[in-house]
Amino acid sequence: MKAIAGGSAAPNKARIDIWESLIRLVIVIISLICLLPFIHVVSKSLSSDSFVIANKVFLWPQGFTIEAYRKIFADASILRSLYITIIVTVLFTILGMILTICAAYPLSRAQFKGRRVITFIFLFTMYFSGGIIPDYMNINNLGLMDTIWSLVLPLSFSAFNLLIMKTSLTSGIPVSLEESARIDGAGHFRILFSIVLPLSKPIMATLALFYAVGRWNAYQDALFYIKHEISLRPLQLKLYYLVIQASESFQLEASQVQLSNPEVLKASVVVFATLPILCVYPFVQKYFVQGVMLGAVKE
Repeated sequence: MKAIAGGSAAPNKARIDIWESLIRLVIVIISLICLLPFIHVVSKSLSSDSFVIANKVFLWPQGFTIEAYRKIFADASILRSLYITIIVTVLFTILGMILTICAAYPLSRAQFKGRRVITFIFLFTMYFSGGIIPDYMNINNLGLMDTIWSLVLPLSFSAFNLLIMKTSLTSGIPVSLEESARIDGAGHFRILFSIVLPLSKPIMATLALFYAVGRWNAYQDALFYIKHEISLRPLQLKLYYLVIQASESFQLEASQVQLSNPEVLKASVVVFATLPILCVYPFVQKYFVQGVMLGAVKE
């Protein structure tokens, strides 16, 4: 009997090992699919024009040079656009988190009357919106055209992030903890700042990352709202114009960046725009993982 039991356990262990190896292989393949294109772009940005034109650059730079980055940093308008993007991203993230927290906390409290109706109204906006033209007319009528607030205010609140925050507060903050605070005489503001927010750091870091990355990568709203104030153009819009300028062979705006091969410019500006986010992400990664997994396990 022991021999039979030992013989049946061995094939089961072998099957588990095979499945684990297969899962690891799939994860490695997916990771390479995400990583190799970025490595290819970095290699092109560090290669000389002749090798890029001849399509000889794959995963390693050929004719190593940083001339593309020198020309980018030599353009003062790009550095100014980087500064504008940082300011807009910080303001956008702070305002977005304040609005999300102020809306999610009351909607997560069971004693708040009408919270289901208000939540449905927020949810409705995720599926139906006015569209680009009404948004443009609204910004124009409010006098926000060619101002930094046209990049901060319109999208600073996300109904999707609100629902995530509300669900996190509902499932992650015990009702008994709030009741004990109320017995001690704490009001809503004291409960929010002393109990709810300290216990919600993971989800707050996650949503802050969502807001920051979304604002950093956006350029369409700046394309519509920033027409005459060139000094207010964010980095993504500036790089968009530079790529179009290099690709179409006509001058969209004054710039000191002149490269013989547009592909080198495209690769270098993509890396230039991506590096700041890559530098910030490791510091919030642990909170990001905790925030995504929050509420996944029910006890």
